[in-house]
Amino acid sequence: MIQPVILAGGVGSRLWPLSREQYPKQFLSLFNSDSLLVNTINRLGNINHKPPVVVCNNEHRFLVAEQLRESKIDIGGIILEPAGRNTAPAVALSALYAVKQDNTQDPILLILAADHEIKNVRQFCDSINQAIALAEQGYLVTFGIVPTHPETGYGYIQAGQTLSNGGHKVAGFKEKPDLATAEEYLASQRYLWNSGMFMFRASVYLEELKKHRPDIYNSCVNSFSSLESDLDFVRVDYKNFSECPSESIDYAVMENTDKAVVISLDAGWSDVGSWSSLWDISDKDLHGNVSNGDVITHSTSDSYIYSESALVTTVGLENIVVVQTKDAVLIANRNSVQDVKHIVENIRGSGRLEHRAHREVFRPWGKYDSIDSGERYQVKHLTVKPGEGLSLQLHHHRTEHWIVVSGTAKVTIADEAKIISENESIFIPVGTKHSLENPGKIPLDIIEVRSGSYLEEDDIVRLADRYGRI
Repeated sequence: MIQPVILAGGVGSRLWPLSREQYPKQFLSLFNSDSLLVNTINRLGNINHKPPVVVCNNEHRFLVAEQLRESKIDIGGIILEPAGRNTAPAVALSALYAVKQDNTQDPILLILAADHEIKNVRQFCDSINQAIALAEQGYLVTFGIVPTHPETGYGYIQAGQTLSNGGHKVAGFKEKPDLATAEEYLASQRYLWNSGMFMFRASVYLEELKKHRPDIYNSCVNSFSSLESDLDFVRVDYKNFSECPSESIDYAVMENTDKAVVISLDAGWSDVGSWSSLWDISDKDLHGNVSNGDVITHSTSDSYIYSESALVTTVGLENIVVVQTKDAVLIANRNSVQDVKHIVENIRGSGRLEHRAHREVFRPWGKYDSIDSGERYQVKHLTVKPGEGLSLQLHHHRTEHWIVVSGTAKVTIADEAKIISENESIFIPVGTKHSLENPGKIPLDIIEVRSGSYLEEDDIVRLADRYGRI
């Protein structure tokens, strides 16, 4: 029985403004009602596997836990990275954890990215079953995608000697090529796109990592030595992991080992790496357009139009991407969307926040939407899930006025608890400890009005918190 490991630590900046640092693309629902993360796990349904282990950024831990809970997915653990250090350390942590959880045998790990789309799930599962035999023989298996066109945005794997069970020894890894080289690769039929998916025994990966990158191996072992568990969350030592070099599994191990083999995969794969790749794999209308949300088009073709919260109309456009969110609009030529990352860098460098968070921000207790703001006020719409609640906290610079729109709120101010219902309100003075809970069976919707000299989120002194954020 294999151990799936889902790497969910990316930020997906090329899908801005929909994908942002606090809510990156792996948590978005782009093709159906489920997120890419949930789809990644669900497509393993026909494979005999253990509950998956997810590796993610500490900041995204509640997003992962909540999405898996809502989808009723049994989880083997959520490993929290104190800092992003690329895939080689992330896989090392998952290998150490899998061995610790199952010390009676050497588990076979299936390493998957949380943000890929695969159309032909049956073919995908067949390739995984084929890879198991190779992993059992001690090989490090990677999955190479059969190319459909001369792509310059992917790395390539050169297939070498054919093995008896259909795989190939890896003859080499190639960087992203120019167009002429990509055309040569496609014509030769010996090159595959590098998918970033792998299968191997945990011990084999750790041995090869120790052999070729002992610095990464030692940092991960030291980080793992002071493991802490909290419900499904698995925390490693911050200091040791933060000092770990940042390196991909390809550079650290796969390009150096003599145990690398590749299995070809032709299953409608995409890394959903840009708006153009999302257009490629989405269903289109008669004019080649992909439309999501409230969209009206006229004389528009071969375009991707996304509306989150407003009517978006287009006239006389061709080969264009338009993406509207509550606080940003992207308009780009579909052939230039790889450069969206430069817009994100510009936003980050100018001190703005649109690269980091949406106007609507998710929290473990629910979410809030910033409706309006001025020099000394902010207005937010809070939604608190049934049975959840905000931390016991106080603010040094602002007062708050809460108005219940729907549901029932239990509000504690100082040491006095009150129940307030629809159309009722309550006032929280500066410096007063307070908390908010939803004791009911339906979501609690509240309008929060802040006023004061400083209104930002970091004016929160948490005194007690059920989510471990102190």
